[in-house]
Amino acid sequence: MRDVSFIPTEPPTAGDEAATLVGELERVRRVISWKCGGLDAAGMRARVGSSTMTLAGLLKHLTLVEADVFRRRLDGSPLGPPWDGVDWAGDRDWEWRTATTEEPDALRAAWREAVAESRARLARALAEGGLDQRCRGIVTDEGESPMLRRVVVDLIEEYARHAGHADLLREAVDGVTGEDAPREGIDV
Repeated sequence: MRDVSFIPTEPPTAGDEAATLVGELERVRRVISWKCGGLDAAGMRARVGSSTMTLAGLLKHLTLVEADVFRRRLDGSPLGPPWDGVDWAGDRDWEWRTATTEEPDALRAAWREAVAESRARLARALAEGGLDQRCRGIVTDEGESPMLRRVVVDLIEEYARHAGHADLLREAVDGVTGEDAPREGIDV
């Protein structure tokens, strides 16, 4: 019998907009946690077909995305280490490439820390100005700063897209599919 205790926590059924968006963000983060949990280095570095994507690279990429969204885009804060020391023009896939040399526990810890910082920054921003506030760290080609709402929706989309990649990668490693993820997921 399938253990259903791992079905993602749902966003509130009748919550307001902010609670619904944050709830969905947490749900897709949890999917990534499931797919990257309980794997050794070989599992985190496994590839499917001709793709160079790995769960290790995906997790490190999402660690960068968290910093990009809730540091740089939200208020213009610097990305911080290790991101600020990367020659992005010379190596656009740095996080994907270097992740395969890192230990899974270090990757998971860095992601957890980035998520914790992002949660705090998002909670502070929601308390101070809600979803209608403009993000101060990014300006579009049209000269507008996006509202926090748009940035959160973009982050949800990024996670959801990569959750599909993680499904395929995890299934290739050990056959785990859908909600059959192991109990050893990352606490997020």
